[in-house]
This record gives sequence, structure tokens and C-alpha cells, in this order.
Amino acid sequence: MNLSVAIPALAAENRPRGREIYRSTKAYDHAEGLSCCFRQWRATHSHCRLIHGYALAFKFVFATFELDERNWCFDFGGMKPVKAWLKDLFDHTMLVAEDDPELERFEAMHRDGLINLRVLPAVGCEATAKHVFDHVASFVHEETNGRVWLESVEVKEHGGNSAIYSR
Repeated sequence: MNLSVAIPALAAENRPRGREIYRSTKAYDHAEGLSCCFRQWRATHSHCRLIHGYALAFKFVFATFELDERNWCFDFGGMKPVKAWLKDLFDHTMLVAEDDPELERFEAMHRDGLINLRVLPAVGCEATAKHVFDHVASFVHEETNGRVWLESVEVKEHGGNSAIYSR
């Protein structure tokens, strides 16, 4: 679903020009324990085609034209459902793309209790950033009745590699 169409507040072209924008950030660093494994089966030229793992870190950038009654952009205490969702998706899990040719083998390992499988539309840092963005943007819009929009999500595999997704 294209959220910029479904949620007009997210679309940059719908933002009035010349208005102040308040931004705030929320981060979950590598110590959060979001340790998962990936397999990028399309990377046939690289060792990334093999199962490998990361302790992921996430940074969210929120934006609004109007602060709430507490003078906040977004109430970080309201991120508890997002943190729980991140833990469910990325804490000791195996991420595999829905088109991975070995998906049946991964599903068998999941059934046998060898892995905690999560099947995503695509894997990789950039695809993960988009997947998380889509989920959290919808959550933020609902929680704030459209007052706040999610501007970007950064996913860090480690200190040297990250991807940022925004709309």
C-alpha cells in the first residue's frame, strides 16, 4: 500500500511551504538484543548469499508541524508496541525472503524447532528499512491522528553499514 496516497500527511507535496517542522528521534542500538540472521539469496557473487547475522540497530525520525499539549513531537513512551514488534521480528530470528528458492528447507527447520523463521517480502538492510518504515509509519499516523509523520528509518547492521528509507 502506498502510504503517501492513503495518508496525505506523509506526502511531502502536501506539506505547506514555510512552516516550522519539529523533529524528534528514537533509537534502539545494537545492545538492544535484536540479533537475527539473514540470507540474501540473490547475492550470488558475494558471501551475503550465506546465512549470516547481525545485532540490528534502528533510528526513527518523527516530524510534525504542531507539538502536543506536553510540547512533544511524539511520545516515546508510546513506542512500546513498536519495540515489542521489533523484538518479535528480529530477536533470535531467521529472516528469509518470500521468494527464496530454499524457503521450504527453512520452513522445515522452523517446524523442527531449529530456527525461528520470519518470511519477509525481501531481505537486506534496505528492504528491512522499508518493511519497518511501512509498519511504523502506519502506527505513528494512527497514534497521533495524523499530527506526526515518520520521516525516515535507519537500520544499522553494524557501525560500518546502514540503510535509510524515507518517503
